[in-house]
Amino acid sequence: MDTSTTLNAGDAAVGAHFARLLQNIADFSNPDFYWQVLAILVCLGVAWRLARCLRQRLAHAQDHMGLLQALEEQTFPLLAILLLSVAKGFLQNRFPAHLFTLCIPLLLSLAVVRALRHMLQRSFPRAHWQGSISRMFSILVWVWLALFLSGIAPEVIHALEMVGFSIGAQQINLWMILNGLVVVVLALLFSLWIASLLEVRLMRATEIDVSLRIVLTRMSKALFVFFAVLLSFSLIGLDITALSVFTGALGVGLGIGLQKIASNYVSGFIILLDRSIRLGNIVQIDDQTGGIVTQITTRYTVLRNLVGLEFIVPNEVLVANIVQNQTFSDSRTRVVTGVSVAYSSDLEKALSLLESIAREHPRVLADPEPRAMIVRFADSGIDLELGFWIADPENGTGVLRSQINLELWRRFRAEGIEIPFPQREVRLL
Repeated sequence: MDTSTTLNAGDAAVGAHFARLLQNIADFSNPDFYWQVLAILVCLGVAWRLARCLRQRLAHAQDHMGLLQALEEQTFPLLAILLLSVAKGFLQNRFPAHLFTLCIPLLLSLAVVRALRHMLQRSFPRAHWQGSISRMFSILVWVWLALFLSGIAPEVIHALEMVGFSIGAQQINLWMILNGLVVVVLALLFSLWIASLLEVRLMRATEIDVSLRIVLTRMSKALFVFFAVLLSFSLIGLDITALSVFTGALGVGLGIGLQKIASNYVSGFIILLDRSIRLGNIVQIDDQTGGIVTQITTRYTVLRNLVGLEFIVPNEVLVANIVQNQTFSDSRTRVVTGVSVAYSSDLEKALSLLESIAREHPRVLADPEPRAMIVRFADSGIDLELGFWIADPENGTGVLRSQINLELWRRFRAEGIEIPFPQREVRLL
């Protein structure tokens, strides 16, 4: 009986508040209504004009961090809120300002929706679910605004507070859980947005090594998220000392079941910090595994060979084993090709031709200069070797060797230098 009476009284209060709000706003017979409309239209027009001028000034400005885009999106609602607040304070002593009371929350909700959408776009630029989450946030904001304007919000909060339970000495209700979720999500979103701004700034700092920029970006993102979670827990009234139990359990799990994963993550930070392997290096682990380093993450490193195959190598393998890094301190690489000439050939002329062929190729470096030498006196001819240096080993050496060998064959044939084939002398006794 008491409960139904309370609910009926609450419903009656909400209905009366909503009816009174509509009556105050839509009283078309009152001249004050039209003065409010005129003042609001003037404030909105001035705010729109100022926002348009700002957009024109910033149209050709570089916006690598996305701050100018955020400023352009928020200029109109924030300026409108400011002008409407000033106009409300100036005019409310002369006539009622119920329309101002309605317009300011609407514009504030518009600013919040735009801010949430911008932070989602900057924090998760390549996420396919970004649009759906943004729409869900917008719906929640507008629904809460409708509840607030209609006066139903206090009743909803009271109903949610009635559904609760206790965990030890901590009393928890449904409103506390929903409020905590909102605070945690907003704190995480804001921290990820700040981390994305810092990431853009670090990635443009060309004076810092690429690997160091990557590790600084990831460490800053982890720290921002960690502090955002701690701050949000403190705001909703949870005791953060309870996290010590979680961290202890996490340490035990890492020690027992997550050894390999933890080792790979630690090895990833070691690689990024000591810069033993960097993006663009040519790395060879064994006879079958090797290529150009295209990606370094905290758990694995991606190698891509010249035929397009990609190898995902755990970072622990790169730290705990011997790795051949052809471009660790110098990107220049020595390439060798060989040829045999007949014993009757002019060796000095053949050596000179080999060196001149290498010098004429655009990919061959002049310093160190190409060198040709006699390797050995074989059964069918004399083996010669041509060695030269290139600065772009990531482009491969197979095509380069083919071009050098083709030009070598042409020159030797033009100069009458014989390239022998295996010969055997058979005697019959």
